Amino acid sequence: MALFNFRRDTAPTAVTPEVEAFLKGYSIEVMPRTAEKVEDFRAILPKGTRVYIAHIDGTPIEDMVATARRIAGEGFDVMPHMPARIIKDKATLADWIARYQGEAGVKQALLLGGGIPQPVGDFADSMQLIETGLFDGFDRLHVAGHPEGNKDIDPKGGDEIVMKALAWKNAWAERTDAKVAMATQFCFEAGPVIEWANKLSAAGVKIPVHIGVAGPAKLQTLIKFAIACGVGPSLRVLQKRAMDVTKLLLPYEPTDFVAELAQHAAQTPNFNIEQVHFFPLGGIKTNAQWVTDNGGASGVPMNA
Repeated sequence: MALFNFRRDTAPTAVTPEVEAFLKGYSIEVMPRTAEKVEDFRAILPKGTRVYIAHIDGTPIEDMVATARRIAGEGFDVMPHMPARIIKDKATLADWIARYQGEAGVKQALLLGGGIPQPVGDFADSMQLIETGLFDGFDRLHVAGHPEGNKDIDPKGGDEIVMKALAWKNAWAERTDAKVAMATQFCFEAGPVIEWANKLSAAGVKIPVHIGVAGPAKLQTLIKFAIACGVGPSLRVLQKRAMDVTKLLLPYEPTDFVAELAQHAAQTPNFNIEQVHFFPLGGIKTNAQWVTDNGGASGVPMNA
């Protein structure tokens, strides 16, 4: 099974209705420092695109709020990360929420554990954030998903703890007024992702999935981010590819991965992956252009 579309010496792959439908309504993730490189998001993203703002440990809340304010001001729905393990206490969380809402009108958030081994304060997971009640009244709340597992949650491997947490979140999703979805870590193989999605459905987890997709990037860049983000078995595919010196410098594009998922979604009623969430590891503009080239809507001219 082909995983990637690496070659640039052939004609572009024809856009299919399945891929076009699958890319509709996609979301994308930025950080304050990467957002600064974009002059105007309206020039590259479709109107109404949801823009996640990743909160990396060490990023001042002032930078996060300023980025949210700027992107919201350009007309986009912003969804800042709320990483439990880097938030000191309930008062700090309340302060963050007040800043986001007061300065950027934020009504959406991604609640997640966070990428550090030990909590800096009172919170270790997204469930504890939910239980504070401080997100009551938000229009939309997303939680994290891990198709290849998460050793921060299940240190010994497996997914027992993850599945118990998802069962808890599924029950919460059924009683909250907010719209809930699960945004996942990026992956590279469609087959295992489909198996994971089916496993969730079989376990009664009805939270819609927004599947993480790594945007176009140099292979070396992608491997670096995959290791840092704890990507699982998929990483071996990239490492094997990197051993071929004739392909090492060729860019990665998620064409085949997206096409396989799109085809499965088109053929499978009630498939629980409803949307694509992009990690623009090779640049926001590059990622947005790839979506446009593959059937997704484009941005509007800056002066429109």
